[in-house]
Amino acid sequence: LAAAANGAAVARGTSFLKDSLGQAVMAPGVSIVDDPHRPRGLASKPFDGEGVLATRRRVVDAGRLTTWFLDCRSARQLKMATTGHAARGTSSPPSPASTNLYIEKGALSPVALMADIESGLYVTELIGMGVNMVTGDYSRGAAGFWIERGALAHPVQEITIAGNLKDMFRAITPADDLVFRYGTDAPTVRVDGMTMAGGADRGNL
Repeated sequence: LAAAANGAAVARGTSFLKDSLGQAVMAPGVSIVDDPHRPRGLASKPFDGEGVLATRRRVVDAGRLTTWFLDCRSARQLKMATTGHAARGTSSPPSPASTNLYIEKGALSPVALMADIESGLYVTELIGMGVNMVTGDYSRGAAGFWIERGALAHPVQEITIAGNLKDMFRAITPADDLVFRYGTDAPTVRVDGMTMAGGADRGNL
């Protein structure tokens, strides 16, 4: 989401969410927060790289996309006000970036989210970067555990999972196990309707 809601990408027309501001892009139970003031957050700061006050924002509120990540340049290109998301490097001009971004936790435990899954994949590792930010197409290698009748059954590896981020966003259900560790955090999430591919022997580690 952070890359698709980046004001520079939106201004260039290279984001699959470029026409989605104010619209429902995720399931109604999903909210995403960018909080530059979180205590001990890795990206916490009082102001951004251009001196603009950094403020807490609900980027997605109950499924609806409410804002872009804007610095002064991208805001000017889009004829909007900066959101205080300029990040400055040592040898490059400022560009938009999120701060402490996280998906708010849901109401169910991971075990409860799996309870009605007859067969599925519990992903513990993602491999590669097969994401097209223009179209939203998503395809990555994965490893984890096979789910059978609501429980983890056996480990699997060399699996490919694929879908389109627009569809995946609308199929997300977050669990209640959010823990803050990084600059971008999320609880366990369930995503229904994805495509999986892998050989018959790929459950053998």
